[in-house]
Order: sequence, then C-alpha cells, then structure tokens
Amino acid sequence: MEYIDVAVIGGGQSGLATAHSLLRVGLRPVILEASEQAAGSWPRYYDSLTLFSPARYSALPGLPFGGDPDRYPHRDEVVAYLVRYAERLDADIRTRSRVTAARAAGDGFALDLEGGQRLGARAVVTASGGFGRPNRPTLPGLDTFAGALLHVSEYRTPEPHEGQRVVVVGAGNSAVQVAAELAQVARVSLASRAPVRWFPQRPLGRDLHYWLTVTGLDAAPLGRFQRRPATMAVIDDGRYRASLAAGRPDRRPMFTRVDGPTVTWDDGTKEEVDAIILATGYRPDLGYLTPLGILDGSGRPRHRNGASLTHPHLVHVGLEWQRSLSSASLRGVGRDAERAARRIARQLRRS
Repeated sequence: MEYIDVAVIGGGQSGLATAHSLLRVGLRPVILEASEQAAGSWPRYYDSLTLFSPARYSALPGLPFGGDPDRYPHRDEVVAYLVRYAERLDADIRTRSRVTAARAAGDGFALDLEGGQRLGARAVVTASGGFGRPNRPTLPGLDTFAGALLHVSEYRTPEPHEGQRVVVVGAGNSAVQVAAELAQVARVSLASRAPVRWFPQRPLGRDLHYWLTVTGLDAAPLGRFQRRPATMAVIDDGRYRASLAAGRPDRRPMFTRVDGPTVTWDDGTKEEVDAIILATGYRPDLGYLTPLGILDGSGRPRHRNGASLTHPHLVHVGLEWQRSLSSASLRGVGRDAERAARRIARQLRRS
C-alpha cells in the first residue's frame, strides 16, 4: 500500500484551494478526483448557469479569474478557470480515483479506492460530496407521476420541453433561473411552499458582493450559529422578478397531490402536466466516511469550523455554512482552505 502525507478527496474548487494552501505550508498533497478532470461539479450544471458573483470576487487563491473583473462568468468559464488552476498547481492530481471508504488506521487513515487500490495517509481533507446527493422531497403521489420527473441536476437546456406544460418546484436561485428560461418555450409554473424572496444584485449601485466584502459579512464566522442553511433569497438584477410579475413563469403555492399525469393545485383545480423539475437543493453524499463513524443522522459530518470532532487529522472544506456565508463558494472557500492547511501542518508537526 502506498503511503502519503495528505490526501485531499475531491478535485473541485474546494480541493484545489486546499492543495494550494497545503503547498504553501510545505506539505505535498495528493488530490483524489473521481471524474476525468479537476473541475468539480461545474461541468454537470445546466448550460445557462451564470455566477451571481462578479469575476473579481470569484477567484481561488493565487490565480485571478481574468478578463473583465465586473462580468458574471458563465458555467463554461468557471470550468475552464478550474482546469487552468489545476494545471498551474504543482500538486499530484489523480483523476478517476474515487474514494469508496475512509478508515482509521493507527494515527492516520486507510483509503479504499474504486478498483481495489488502497492508500495510507497521515491526514485527510474531505473536499467532495458536500452537495453530491440531489434532494428529492417526498410529495404526495409524486412517485406515480406519468410524465418526465427530473431533479435540476439532470436539467441542461429548455429545448426538450418546448411546447410542454412544466412545473418547477422550488423558490431559490436555480428554481427561478430554470423556470424563467423554460418559460420562453413552454407554459411554466413555479410551485413552492413559500413566496419567492428577492435581494437586489446591485444595491446602491454596487454589486452585492462588494458590500459583503467591505462589511466583513462574507467572511464572518457564523457557521456555529447556523446549523441548517436558511432559505436564501433570489439574487436578481430585476429580470427574474419582472418575469414572474408577467406570469412567465407564474408562481403558485405547492400542489397538493400528483395522480399519474395530473397535478392537483391547492385550490382544487386539476391539470395534466408534461414535466416536473425539482429545484430542491442537495444533501451531502459522504458515504465514504461511514466507516469513521463521524456522520450524523442527516449524513453531515460532525465538525467545528471544518475540524473533525473525533479525528484530529481529518478536516472538511467546502461544506455549506462550514464557517461562514461563503464557505461553499468560489469566493470564500480559499479562507477555509487556508485554515485547514495550517491546522494539518500543526498537527503533523506534533505527531
């Protein structure tokens, strides 16, 4: 079995930022990435996805995003940026290396990889799986739906739904973005338990992320006060709110039941629907940590600000609300990565 100092599980934005910080403190990380390239989940998001943060606030440590700093980068720009970041990073990145189990082994860990390979590591950073499992809520009769039932993770473009009757479930950024896009080619309703909440993208003429930065709110250590993420307001420059106001899409309270192809709305009316798209978020997919016994009942690791509460050489990076509002974002993960690297360096020097 091969032995290494630090294994970073995941080669997306969290893993790359952590590897950068580990190199800066004199450690030689090995990044274990399950897919064919170090770009995380970004290549699998819907085609029209655009960041809400400008390029100047969307870079990882050590490499500016490039181009107009005030533009809002497209999904493909983010993928290209992460690939470029990985290429410039002097780290051992092993693609097609999916970790299936992490086990305690003495003062360190043994990692089982898909295909039967095993690695020993003195320390482990988990930087993958925080958003790996699409959340599919249990709604009355949804399992009987006769049309196309998708999670937003499976949605790519509106063309397959042209001319259809579509219901998008959710009230967050992705739900509103996808529903407004689909409404250009289909009849669409946005169904949610609560009304959409809005937040302007440019309050007082400056981008929201400018204000989050200058006030310090973006980096404030609020994680310990926020066990579960609050329902986030939709960040909008006015376009999406106008679309809903015009009824493209319309917004309705959550339907009460599904029977085959028929949806029953809260006022008792029924109609046939061609497709239901669940824009209902994600849950952690950290099953590879099960042998360590560190996951709570919802599948989240027990930690404080990313540091494991049970295993001193184990840290997490990229979890939602791990330490701050921006912990799981391109703009904020570098701060948590730096803290994780310093912690690991201190612990390995002591052992």
